[in-house]
Amino acid sequence: MSWSSTNIDHDEDKDLVASAQQGDMAAFESLYRRHRDRIYGLVWRLGGGDHGLAEDLLQEAFVRAWLKLDSFRGESRFSTWLHRLSANVALSDRRIKVRRARFEGSMDEATERTAIGAKDVHAGDRADLEKSIARLPERARTVLILFDIEGYGHAEIAKMTGMAEGSSKAQLHRARKLLREDLEP
Repeated sequence: MSWSSTNIDHDEDKDLVASAQQGDMAAFESLYRRHRDRIYGLVWRLGGGDHGLAEDLLQEAFVRAWLKLDSFRGESRFSTWLHRLSANVALSDRRIKVRRARFEGSMDEATERTAIGAKDVHAGDRADLEKSIARLPERARTVLILFDIEGYGHAEIAKMTGMAEGSSKAQLHRARKLLREDLEP
């Protein structure tokens, strides 16, 4: 995508956001259609490749965006604001599941692996990068996605996830190491 088309997209988003902030649902639907695929990809990866969960998180992200649209002041691109809000929706969902699982008592192996992040060593199609990423421990997968795929810095990741910046760096190193091990023939 060239700079000029990116700038046009930004200008179109600005107009749509302004209309949506005035209550125009059609404008918000246009924003949804423009951004849903990228947001779906983000929440799908953060959710470990679970399509049902990704659909739920996608809808929750856009509901939250609609409810918080008046707080968008245009200091960043709408796509940046929406992306961060969506990542926070997915991370919040994970925190709630971890708390609920701990409160309800012992967890089965699959829940514990997803919620807490124990290494998953299931055999499978190791050539598939997305499947390998989905098998990463939760915290390592989250940092890998936010850093390597989405382009956030460690300081931003630390704020979003509540982990120390050094932990973010350690989790990224761990994720890359586990991916290499998983993808080696």
